[in-house]
Amino acid sequence: MKETAIKENHLYLKAFRQGGRFIGKTVAVYVLKDYAAKRLMLANPEKKYLNRLGLSVTKKVGGAVGRNRAKRIIRAAYRQLVSKKTLKTGYLIVISAKPEIAGKSSKDVYADLSFAFKKLDMYVKEQTP
Repeated sequence: MKETAIKENHLYLKAFRQGGRFIGKTVAVYVLKDYAAKRLMLANPEKKYLNRLGLSVTKKVGGAVGRNRAKRIIRAAYRQLVSKKTLKTGYLIVISAKPEIAGKSSKDVYADLSFAFKKLDMYVKEQTP
């Protein structure tokens, strides 16, 4: 599933202020129901709801190289998580890197994200007939 990027600053602020949050060892995850999800679903050729993903990495993580590495690691862990487990769709997801992410692998971030989404109740419930 291709994630759509959050580009507007007001959506980041809304997710930070109003969204559910979980703060782990390497990342902080903010989740908020996307009110534009229906409009985006209708514009999508597959007619599916999508999650919009935003990344926030501050200078506390390191220089430009360190920040870009942190973003790459977060994106890889998120893609791995989405491919293995089914996440609820139609949400704004903002992932903020903490300074502890420097030197960590994508496995560490994957474990943190997986636990965060579990705590935020973002996995689709399996229905038994």
